[in-house]
Amino acid sequence: MALTNFSPISPHRWSAFSYSSSFSSCQFNNRRIFLKLTNVVTVSASTSLSNPKVVVTRELGKNGRLVDALANRGINCLELPLVQHTQLPGFDKLSSLLRSNSFDWIIITSPEAGTVFLDAWTAAGTPNVRVGVVGAGTSSVFGKLGPSLKEILNVAFVPSKAIGKVLAAELPKLGNASCTVLYPASAKASNEIEEGLAKRGFEVMRVNTYTTEPVSNVDQMVLDQALVAPVIAVASPSALRAWVSLIPEDQQWDNAVACIGETTALVAKKLGMKNIFFPANPGIEGWIDSILEALEAQNQLQKV
Repeated sequence: MALTNFSPISPHRWSAFSYSSSFSSCQFNNRRIFLKLTNVVTVSASTSLSNPKVVVTRELGKNGRLVDALANRGINCLELPLVQHTQLPGFDKLSSLLRSNSFDWIIITSPEAGTVFLDAWTAAGTPNVRVGVVGAGTSSVFGKLGPSLKEILNVAFVPSKAIGKVLAAELPKLGNASCTVLYPASAKASNEIEEGLAKRGFEVMRVNTYTTEPVSNVDQMVLDQALVAPVIAVASPSALRAWVSLIPEDQQWDNAVACIGETTALVAKKLGMKNIFFPANPGIEGWIDSILEALEAQNQLQKV
């Protein structure tokens, strides 16, 4: 859908009140998940089922920081993990490459990619590497390393904006005619980074180390709570598609979606979502601000 079909209410919010098609019409391309009452998805102790305001959707065990930050603002959250990560054979290839090759740069573009990379790097014997990360959220994965390991794993570059195309445009070439880059990624990540770097003369080797899939089972009672919450917070296109597949075909869901960044927000538009919020620069703090903005907008709608 063209960007001009949406009326901006603020610099980083998209609204589609003028869009006439129903949300359910966007679902025919999405695989629907068969729902069963199971214990696969559980609600954490920090999550309240009493009138939750925000649904958090990252993989189980990775929503804590966001839930705590919102709880400190008096906002109840419902934890509904929508995606799960699966390691691919590329993980073993990555360890082998790190053991036997030297690269000018290792590029990491998400916290999950960073976590997988650290496992492979450790398995390879912690060789010296120079790392470029897409933003502060991804960089935080490496902040947990001890001082001695930080000297070996040098996080040496962060772009001016936490977006893949900006990283590809700004990554230093280090004076080499053919600067080499190793790019461990999700199998579902776009080709934007390697294509952008290749145009600048970099030699890029991409290795798909993991993939992201929708969860196979969702507790119906938790889903019912999620469907009436004012805001759903999503950190990836995969989570968005999983959410769309869970909405009953006879229900028009038009509450707010708060995306971690512009890339995810663009997918939300393509899926027909109506009230989309996202920060100018992807990251947890901006994401929280977008969630608060989404909640305020929903409160205003209820007053009308």
